[in-house]
Amino acid sequence: MSGHSKWSSIKYKKGAKDAKRGRLFSKLVKEITVAARLGGGDQAANIQLRSVVQTARDANMPTENIERAIKKGTGELPGVSYEEAVYEGYAPGGVAVLIRALTDNRNRTIAEIRHLFDKRGGSIAGPGSVAYLFETRGLITVEAAGADEEAIFAAALEAGAEDFKAEDDLYEIYTAPSDLEAVKEALAAAGFKIAAAEVTRIPATLVPVAGDDARKVLSLLQALEDHDDVQNVYSNCDIPEEILEEEE
Repeated sequence: MSGHSKWSSIKYKKGAKDAKRGRLFSKLVKEITVAARLGGGDQAANIQLRSVVQTARDANMPTENIERAIKKGTGELPGVSYEEAVYEGYAPGGVAVLIRALTDNRNRTIAEIRHLFDKRGGSIAGPGSVAYLFETRGLITVEAAGADEEAIFAAALEAGAEDFKAEDDLYEIYTAPSDLEAVKEALAAAGFKIAAAEVTRIPATLVPVAGDDARKVLSLLQALEDHDDVQNVYSNCDIPEEILEEEE
């Protein structure tokens, strides 16, 4: 079992807690707004918007919040203009960290991200320093409860999935980014409960860390995830199971 996959499971569980606090909603509003600004407000024609709106609905975001975010993106309502920013750096132990943010103030965000790295023994790196270590793929997470592993494996492959992993109480299904929506819809139509679906970044190789370094890595990853401007955090850490379980 890889540390990366286990961290994905922790992030999924953490996301459920974030939703209760409203943090997930604020991040999704930004995603919806930017998707609508870049591709228009028609979900039938804007695949990215349709995907993030479905994620918002799955998180029980009120319809009026979704519609308001779309209108802010298309300019029908006034709102803050967000832009995407990507930051790269290293956590303790030489672990690579890739961060995707949506911000209305790049100078403020990079200063705050740098502070989080410095405070936890990491360092910001220049553009391109670690991005090449990650591959862009689609990731669908399915809750294992009530789902037969062989049945979902067969359904995923038939729908065009590239890889399949069983991780504790979740199944992870990997696709080409362009196939994500089609595979997700096929699995949903087959009756499987989709917990999450996203285009993500998967590390080509993992960097083992243990002891205090592992705890510092987790502390940094969690602090970055908690930052209001940060949408996604990717890492190539491979952390011992017992340390990961301390964070659950």
